[in-house]
Amino acid sequence: MALPSSARLTIDLDALAHNYGFLRDQAPGAEAAPVVKGDGYGLGAGPVCRRLWAEGARSFFVARLTEGEALRAALGPDRPAVIYVLDGMTGGTGPRLVAADLTPALTSVPQVEAAGSFASTLGRTLPVALHIDTGMNRQGVTPDQAVALAQSGDRLAHLDIGLVMSHLGSAPELRDPRNGRQLERFAAARKLFPDARASFAASAGIFLGDDYRFDMVRPGVSLYGGGPEERPDPRLKAVATLEAPILDIRNIQAGETVGYGSSRIVARPTRVAVVAAGYADGLVRAAKQTGHAWFAGALRPFLIVTMDLILIDIGDTPASPAEMVELMGPNAHIDDLAAAAGTVAHECLVRLSPRAERVYLGEV
Repeated sequence: MALPSSARLTIDLDALAHNYGFLRDQAPGAEAAPVVKGDGYGLGAGPVCRRLWAEGARSFFVARLTEGEALRAALGPDRPAVIYVLDGMTGGTGPRLVAADLTPALTSVPQVEAAGSFASTLGRTLPVALHIDTGMNRQGVTPDQAVALAQSGDRLAHLDIGLVMSHLGSAPELRDPRNGRQLERFAAARKLFPDARASFAASAGIFLGDDYRFDMVRPGVSLYGGGPEERPDPRLKAVATLEAPILDIRNIQAGETVGYGSSRIVARPTRVAVVAAGYADGLVRAAKQTGHAWFAGALRPFLIVTMDLILIDIGDTPASPAEMVELMGPNAHIDDLAAAAGTVAHECLVRLSPRAERVYLGEV
């Protein structure tokens, strides 16, 4: 029998459904609209959204026009979801947005003007969202610009603003005063568009309280198992489990170096497992200093992370080639991996490469 020689990524859509239900229940009365940009945070927007549709999701957020087009095709005609495009309407994209029935989240006054001009050629109003910058200084019209737009009805005559939205910059830090300042600005801005629904909170913002939830919440990384405070949250289940087989067991003498260069020197005789995965499979190389894998019931420290191979210290634990090692999952938590790499769970997910065999559980 051939031994496994490559990594395996298991995507547990039952766990995704659990997380969606949990996050939705934290915001009673608000629609929970999943954020599925970056190909469903690297896990496959099609399978992810089809399962979320089965769980009751009816609106989704993507970043790029091309993501929206692909998602519309993946959902098919029997799942007429509202798909918001966070890039808005960039130059000349109006016909493609309309053809795929996508709703642009307009992010600047020039975008509003371009959308209005395009809509005037359609003979009907164009459904849009309006993104208002409340202090993140990344996307959105300023509060002053929002006032000017609201007071000049002719500029919006051909636009149906069904949603006003903003984005929190410090939501994982629950006590950060920036959250309250942004809330005040958003609450004032949304009053300018009384007929529109409002959306402010993403994953972490959901946990800031009722005042932040408004009509729609936009869960993102926590759908996929990332904690809202960027640390493991036992209420959420791991959706992505990355495993790889052991290729070899080696003994390294004290004082020897490991891998490239001479930066990693073992201080004692060390027994290691050579695991068939690396940064070509999506692991972040920087995790080599303090990252851990799960093997034989315990966390085992990384020694090196290279393109195709990882070495982990397994001590005296019995091990043999072909046994699987969990590199990310319910025991090797994604938030811990992210912390070891000096990044966030979002990046660890979207870096996952197609080289690993993908297995979907609970697909519809």
